[in-house]
Amino acid sequence: MTALYLDVKKDLLDKITSGEYPEGTIIPTEHELSDIYRVSRPTIRKAVQILVDAGYLEKKKKRGTIVCIPKVIQDFTQTISSFDTQMKRHGIVSQTQVISFKKEQASKEIADSLHQQEEDLVYKLVRLRYTDKNPNVFITTYIPVSLFPELLDTDFTQERLYDVFEAQGHSIDTIDRELEMIKADDTIADMLDIEEGDPLFYFHSIGYDINKTPIEYSIARYRSDINTFTLHLNRHKGE
Repeated sequence: MTALYLDVKKDLLDKITSGEYPEGTIIPTEHELSDIYRVSRPTIRKAVQILVDAGYLEKKKKRGTIVCIPKVIQDFTQTISSFDTQMKRHGIVSQTQVISFKKEQASKEIADSLHQQEEDLVYKLVRLRYTDKNPNVFITTYIPVSLFPELLDTDFTQERLYDVFEAQGHSIDTIDRELEMIKADDTIADMLDIEEGDPLFYFHSIGYDINKTPIEYSIARYRSDINTFTLHLNRHKGE
C-alpha cells in the first residue's frame, strides 16, 4: 500500500507538470491541502518537502509555497561530454531540433577561431536543445569543411556531434570556453520560450583535437531560469 504522502506528492506533481499549477503560482496552504486531500498536516508537509527538494516548489517567507521549474545542472564546465550524455547522467530526457545545417563562407571571427582563412567553407549547424520538453539552449556550431568533407548527410537529431568527430578521427581533447551574461533578443526569446530581455548564459567555445587543431567553434545561449552550472576547482600544489 502506497504511503499517503507519496499519493499527495504524485497528485501535486501531476498538477504542476500539467500546468494546472503553472510556474509562479502559490499553491494552497498546508491547512487547505490537508482539507483537500483529507490527510494530516505532517503528511502534507512531507509531500511538499519532497517537491521542494526536487526543485518543483520553493518556500517564500510571507508569500507561501510557489511553483517553479527545476534547475538543470550543467557540469560541462568541468568535463568534456555531449549534451545528451550530461542530461542522461542527471536523469533528464533531452531532445534536439536542427534549425538549419548548411555550408557557408567563414567570417573573420569564425576563421580566426578555427585557424581557417576568411571565406573558407565551414558548416553552420544551428540546434535547439530541449530538456524534459522545455527549450533549454540555442546553439550555433561552426566546423571546418576541410576536416569533415562529408558531413551534410548526418542527422544531428539522432547523432551526437562529438561521436561523429570521434568516428572521423578528430575526438575533442580540450575545450576553451568563455562565459558572459547577455539579454535575450526577440528572436532568441521566441526560440527559448522566454521574455525578450531575460538573462541568458552566453558561452563561446572552441574545441580542439589531440593535435591542438580547432575543429569546433560554438556559441550557446542557455536559459538562466532553468540552468545552473557547477565548477570543481583544485588548489595547485605549493600554493
